[in-house]
Amino acid sequence: MSTQESKENTFDAIVIGSGISGGYAAMELCSKGYKTLVLERGRMVKHGEYPTAGKDPWEIPSQNVVPHKEKEKDYFQQNRLNWWVNQDNKHWINKDSDYSYDEVKRFDWIRGHHVGGRSIMWGRHCYRWSDLDFEANKNEGIGVDWPIRYKDIEPWYDKVETFVGVSGQKEGLKQVPDGNFLPPFPLNCAEQYFREEVAKVYPERVVTPGRVANLTTYDPEVHKGLRGQCQSRNRCWRGCPFGAYFSSVSATLPVAEATGNLTIRPHSIVSEIVYDKGSKKASGVRIIDAETKEEIEFSARIVFCNASTVGTTAILLNSRSESFPNGLGNSSGELGHNVMDHHYGMGVWGKLPGLEDTYYKGRKPVGFYIPRFRNIDEQTKTKDYLRGFGYQGGINRVSNNPEELYGEALKDAIFKPGAYWASMTAFGEILPNHENKMFLNFDKRDKYGMPTITFDAELRENEMKMRKDAVQCAIEMLEAAGCTNIGSYNDVTAPGACIHEMGTARMGRDPKTSVLNKWNQMHDVPNVFVTDGACMTSSGTQNPSITYLALTARAVDYADQQIKAGKL
Repeated sequence: MSTQESKENTFDAIVIGSGISGGYAAMELCSKGYKTLVLERGRMVKHGEYPTAGKDPWEIPSQNVVPHKEKEKDYFQQNRLNWWVNQDNKHWINKDSDYSYDEVKRFDWIRGHHVGGRSIMWGRHCYRWSDLDFEANKNEGIGVDWPIRYKDIEPWYDKVETFVGVSGQKEGLKQVPDGNFLPPFPLNCAEQYFREEVAKVYPERVVTPGRVANLTTYDPEVHKGLRGQCQSRNRCWRGCPFGAYFSSVSATLPVAEATGNLTIRPHSIVSEIVYDKGSKKASGVRIIDAETKEEIEFSARIVFCNASTVGTTAILLNSRSESFPNGLGNSSGELGHNVMDHHYGMGVWGKLPGLEDTYYKGRKPVGFYIPRFRNIDEQTKTKDYLRGFGYQGGINRVSNNPEELYGEALKDAIFKPGAYWASMTAFGEILPNHENKMFLNFDKRDKYGMPTITFDAELRENEMKMRKDAVQCAIEMLEAAGCTNIGSYNDVTAPGACIHEMGTARMGRDPKTSVLNKWNQMHDVPNVFVTDGACMTSSGTQNPSITYLALTARAVDYADQQIKAGKL
């Protein structure tokens, strides 16, 4: 490499991945004055480049159904989740034919390789963790203890919630602490009735508006003139031209770009983080250009890993050297282990009688949320399993097209609202387990010469017992509200299906049993930080993304302090 090339390829910081945590890391680093390179495996996407965002249902081909042959050819693994790959969102989903993986046991790995990553099509639910989560491993003797507590992360939740814009309703619950909320998307009349009726019978089961990263109000100072108020179109996973929900492309990356300190390089497959034995630090990152297959090395003072739980750990496992023959920073042997997710596929539906003289306006992007109410204290403790579950659901008027009607009679029928129907799905915690793991098959390589990611993880006894209770509790709540025609399901999902994969490079207090310290910094390689889902020590019941953002902001601040103190 020439001196000029070396200079051009040298940055203060490198961020691997441009998704929800990578975008936030880039914004924080750039705002602090660091020349930052963001490496993205997939194509460039700018805010507004959402090809189906403005299309009406009749403009989507094949009634939004992807042809069977196309699914079998390009989405043969992800299509096992039969609701996931559609005409209106398939351009955000990685093709399995381009980048597949292997399984010892089934794992549903959902990926989006483009600038913005899965922040473009995420579910947007944002719930703080509490000490119920951070202390659970220690109290129960499961896995290892988190090296932080709620007080350590609380101010960072405050910071990121303000920028992200989280709508929600304060409830004063210790298991999901209240935050800096925008006004909520209120419960509709049927959901409010459901809340009140459930509270009469089960006061510990709180039905609240979902807390989501959609702007119910707009603050030009906070949102930098980049985002607009939610229009309640409920087309979020297509991409929002209004920037009403938080994503890397609508929020963090534009702020980072405005500093003049950001460089984004798409089509950059990170093959390894380069370790310098002399300094005992990472010297930079080596990539393969996805279009030319050229190998290029970039240097930086610090490296932030935000390629996703699986992507980050695959890079670390492939970063082998004399010092770390089993992967960078893997002296503990825990890298790749303790894969977690949330398990779901269990829930209920039912008809809610009455309220026929009411309706609602718009298609709000969220329904209700019921936070965990099991194993909160002695009064709610169960004897069959540890931890708990929460629910996401909604109640709407549903009218199916009547059979054997045509023309004017059909039009008259479909314009009459049907009855209110309630539905909700449980999201349960998966315990960390060393035997739930991912690893690399170095004997099977892809077209870029990268080893194949392989999964070996499953739900275990604790999760199976929890599932039965989650379904029963949901039935009880529908019955309390007077629902009829109640149905339920308990279709066991594979890890990964909830798209909340966590673990694989966990935080901990002891370098012998964990990969990262309390600052998301590698025990073994102090200038490498991991702030995506790989860092998680347990999985909680709450959607994890807002916690990733809080940990990211906190880690960047710490790295900045260490650099200024001459320690990094």
